[in-house]
Amino acid sequence: MRRSDGKWFFTRTKRTIYRYKLIEEGDTVAVGISGGKDSAALLYILNLFRRHAPFHFNMHAVYVDLGWPSEIDPLTRLTDKLDIELHVEKTAIAKVVFERRKEKNPCALCANMRRGALHQAAKNVGCNKVALGHHLDDAMQTFMMNLIYTGQMGTFKPKTYLDRTDLYLVRPLIQLPEKTLASLVERERLPLFKNPCPISGKTKRREMQELIDELSQRYPDLREKCRAALISSPFWPDF
Repeated sequence: MRRSDGKWFFTRTKRTIYRYKLIEEGDTVAVGISGGKDSAALLYILNLFRRHAPFHFNMHAVYVDLGWPSEIDPLTRLTDKLDIELHVEKTAIAKVVFERRKEKNPCALCANMRRGALHQAAKNVGCNKVALGHHLDDAMQTFMMNLIYTGQMGTFKPKTYLDRTDLYLVRPLIQLPEKTLASLVERERLPLFKNPCPISGKTKRREMQELIDELSQRYPDLREKCRAALISSPFWPDF
């Protein structure tokens, strides 16, 4: 952690939640978890927020099982530690993407199918919002990908309404850099497991992260400048 009190990440997350009305009285939130550090940090921080919030809301942890052989005991330990109900959504997404369709660029199809499964699972357990662990680096990556590959300027928002499913998609960690989440997970010893996807870490998004890291070495305040720019831009409108 880079602040002396060790809780600055929580203060910033609370401000994000209140400013964009990400979580409100009576909500039931499906927290998408994957076994990785970002979603583990999200679950931990939202559980902390639930204990301090001036209103009541419910949470469920939802894991979309893509069909890879994997051991999810770390997820059970994490949710048991935080006293949060875990819902495992079984799918055959891996088989469809890699065996039936044999996609050369499988990430887009996999992501679409995974989103669909997560949203359906959220509806099945009675949620009206889905929370994802996207952070500031993710927003920067998306901006760079749009700029370089499509010639457009834009990134995802803190809050998006999904009219097909009548769900709100919220990103409470969107103002936190990735390294903050990594430090939190390490400090709290949150259990994780490795992504079983065979092309994990070999994507265009990873290339963008490497580019951001290179630029940050030259311009150390790059992330904070990008955060300030997004807050004051039409990309992240207040609600």
